[in-house]
Amino acid sequence: MLAADLVWPLHGAPTGAFTLEDAAALPEQAVVTAVDRPVLLGYAPETPNGRAMLILGGGGYTALMAGREGVQVARWLTALGYHAFVLIHRFPHKGTGPSAPLDDALAAMAMIRASGLGEAGVGVVGLSSGGHLAACLIADYPAAWGHAQPRCPDVLVVGYAPISTNAKGRTIIPDKPPLPPLEKQALYDALQPDAQLLPAPPPTFIAYAGNDPVVPVANAHRLHDALKAAGASPELHIFADAPHGFALDTPDLPVSLWPRLCEAWLRQVGFL
Repeated sequence: MLAADLVWPLHGAPTGAFTLEDAAALPEQAVVTAVDRPVLLGYAPETPNGRAMLILGGGGYTALMAGREGVQVARWLTALGYHAFVLIHRFPHKGTGPSAPLDDALAAMAMIRASGLGEAGVGVVGLSSGGHLAACLIADYPAAWGHAQPRCPDVLVVGYAPISTNAKGRTIIPDKPPLPPLEKQALYDALQPDAQLLPAPPPTFIAYAGNDPVVPVANAHRLHDALKAAGASPELHIFADAPHGFALDTPDLPVSLWPRLCEAWLRQVGFL
């Protein structure tokens, strides 16, 4: 699947199952349009550094940019020595409920920890909606959804994520309508990580575009300020002019340097 070295179905399923927008597309350009059974795809480094990274791509919880914000990110991280894992998670809808993406991310973290491939630490990289999901891993699990064991990463990288501006009562756009389907809006309403942080959050790297037309940059400040209030020292980079979804393949703009800045930061915090 998507040229992965390891294929680990979640929740005890025999196999993962998902639908691609274009089955002939290269793994680095894959877009997932439906997920029947979630799966964790692992990519091995030539020279392991003893650490692992879970990668959560975006797509607004209705699709998944598994190539640009998944496989491409895995290639970058394996070159640095990390075992990289791309999660193909379920989307929130009537058949799965609002908790499905977070339940899958928690299960993926547990699998990576248990594998021994990240003995020196496990981090998370999340972009766009995947950044929201990543931040939810350092926040309380909603009591209304039941109980779940926290699976906090040792470091966190968040890019252009809608942390809480999609939540009812916290939007920036006036009269912003609810996001379909109902379960997606319910997810955003229940999961506002800047307001629900667990104690002792990990080192966090945050990258946003100041003029993002899709995700307001206020999300960056909300997450940064919440982490500071919790006693953390987050690294915040806001690029004045960059598109939403800049990922790793936006050349000729200052934002193209964010992976190098992130690498320097990972060294600084002792995770590389």
